[in-house]
Amino acid sequence: MQTELSRRLGIEHAIFGFTPFPAVAAAISRAGGLGVLGAVRYSAPDELARDLDWMQEHVDGRPYGLDVVMPATKVEGVSEADVEAMIPEGHRQFVRDVLAKHGVPEPAEGEASGWRITGWMEQVARSQLDVAFDYPIKLLANALGSPPADVIRRAHDQDVLVAALAGSARHARKHAGAGIDIVVAQGYEAGGHTGEIASMVLTPEAVDAVAPLPVLAAGGIGSGRQIAAALALGAQGVWLGSLWLTTTEADLHSPALTRKLLAAGSGDTVRSRALTGKPARQLRTEWTEAWDDPRGPGALPMPLQGLLVADAVSRIQKYEVQELLGTPVGQIVGRMTSERAVQDVFDDLTRGFERAVDRVNRIAERGRHA
Repeated sequence: MQTELSRRLGIEHAIFGFTPFPAVAAAISRAGGLGVLGAVRYSAPDELARDLDWMQEHVDGRPYGLDVVMPATKVEGVSEADVEAMIPEGHRQFVRDVLAKHGVPEPAEGEASGWRITGWMEQVARSQLDVAFDYPIKLLANALGSPPADVIRRAHDQDVLVAALAGSARHARKHAGAGIDIVVAQGYEAGGHTGEIASMVLTPEAVDAVAPLPVLAAGGIGSGRQIAAALALGAQGVWLGSLWLTTTEADLHSPALTRKLLAAGSGDTVRSRALTGKPARQLRTEWTEAWDDPRGPGALPMPLQGLLVADAVSRIQKYEVQELLGTPVGQIVGRMTSERAVQDVFDDLTRGFERAVDRVNRIAERGRHA
């Protein structure tokens, strides 16, 4: 499953695996793909350094990458406290009302607040890069468009390839103009922030828009035959994220959430602004329904929504409140029906790819002899 891009990066299979879990990222790299660690959860540089140290010891010398979330335009002098102050009290009360309606326990006295999404902030993302460039990462991906020009230059100075996610051919062309090396064409089916164009349409459009720049297909891909289809559409590899959530190496900290993922079908997700303020595909829950209800206050724009709901989401996860419990995940969740090791997932992907290629080759051979 090799392409020009995979050979350039020194990986056996053109599979790029995005994950927030270091153990999963390392396992993806060991299996012959490129594990890409999501950095948005790291608010402190030393936490990221700790996990990159761990990855260095567990990738067996294989390459890996990092995914950050930073805007292309810089906003000076804005702190987290400044942003917090912009959140209307009515929205805070709405959060309290939803939690109370479903009996979500209050945090214990003196208990630290839950995980907060601060990795989107300019200064936090840059501190992550200061750490990351001390490690031999091979790829830097940005989930909010092209990184700032100085970041692209800094990556290239260290021989690090830069990737950016795109939801349309227009976005892809903009990334190419900014000087990035790889476009990740992320279709509507994908988990997390995603646009409105399906991957079957988006992939060839992006390939044509930025040729000869390599494109990775993302969104709704979870089998070898889908990888074969992506390569047939012109992609030089695939970007997979949701598929790793139910691997044995993943650490969701919630058996109830794992059970919900394993039981969910492809129709059990929704694009909602409930989590971050931008449309993000996630499990459909009573939490997403409450935020999408026109009778409610509606989600705030990013980054206000993420800061508003961070503690509430942490409490929902801690107490495993079934009706509200969810996570970003793509429509491929319908294929995630059992917990498997990353290596087992890779084995299925490569075997399925071989079968798909053989099937197409047989069809072509019969056509030549017809």
